[in-house]
Amino acid sequence: MEFGYALSSEEHPPQDLVRHARRAEEAGFTFALISDHFHPWIDAQGHSPFVWSVIGGIAQATERLRLGTGVTCPLIRLHPALVAQAAATCAAMMPGRFFLGVGTGENLNEHVLGDRWPAPDERLELLEEAIGVIRELWSGETTTHRGARYTVDRARIYTLPDEPPELAVAASAPQAAELAGRLGDLLISTAPDDSIVERFEQSGGSGKPKLGMVHVCWAETAERAVETAFEIWPSSALTGSLNTELATPEDFEGACKVLSQEDVAGTVTHGPDLQPYLDEVRSFAEAGYDHVYFHQVGRDQEGFFGFWERELRPALEREL
Repeated sequence: MEFGYALSSEEHPPQDLVRHARRAEEAGFTFALISDHFHPWIDAQGHSPFVWSVIGGIAQATERLRLGTGVTCPLIRLHPALVAQAAATCAAMMPGRFFLGVGTGENLNEHVLGDRWPAPDERLELLEEAIGVIRELWSGETTTHRGARYTVDRARIYTLPDEPPELAVAASAPQAAELAGRLGDLLISTAPDDSIVERFEQSGGSGKPKLGMVHVCWAETAERAVETAFEIWPSSALTGSLNTELATPEDFEGACKVLSQEDVAGTVTHGPDLQPYLDEVRSFAEAGYDHVYFHQVGRDQEGFFGFWERELRPALEREL
């Protein structure tokens, strides 16, 4: 199993994200994913830089770390032709080290230009068309596309990597997992759900990498970790469609008012003890994931890096 690190654009300014990526490489993580948001989930997170600018900085600050977007929505706010160009440039700057992660996104980020937020089945149809546009443009050929949603008129991407970047598809539901297996090179998911892995593999994803994201909050005490997670990442405890349907950070703050610290503690692996982290990673391994990456909630990234180097990495290397 390979281990990676999540660069949370919602929580950190761009210069810190670049520094964290370099530190992740030094700490022995082999890959990282960086979130692509217009808004943070709640105001307390405090940031949301333009991810493509940050990736340029990371490309210059690292040498070995593989980096992907986790994830970009190429449906509404960003036209797939622009995503194709941006990803091609990043891949040219990071030869063999960049991959594009895509998904159907959240209303939080996609409503900002005044567009209607589509229904879930529509979003999957849009994603399938967008992936087709992106891959066609990555061929380097002049592309004209007139589809149900997107139009591309005699467009050609001139700056391309030697090989097209891999394309990862995020999935948390069976229909998305089917699309990921059929059209993607990798799977990204946020829960150790073996049914998602099974659907992905049955749809063409057999043998392809499967990446699972783990939300954690290391701190010197469990109490402090829970306080931090509750302050910075309470939306982890929201259920149903709220995470995709709510439109503004204020909406999320309102929805989170009904949550308690105990609710959030149950959704974020936390505290100074090693065993809960091992148990969470093992659950992903048992579900069929071969890559796991850690999102450390809060400002204390260096505390987590120290825990990773002292305890977590050696234990995972012994046990997995």
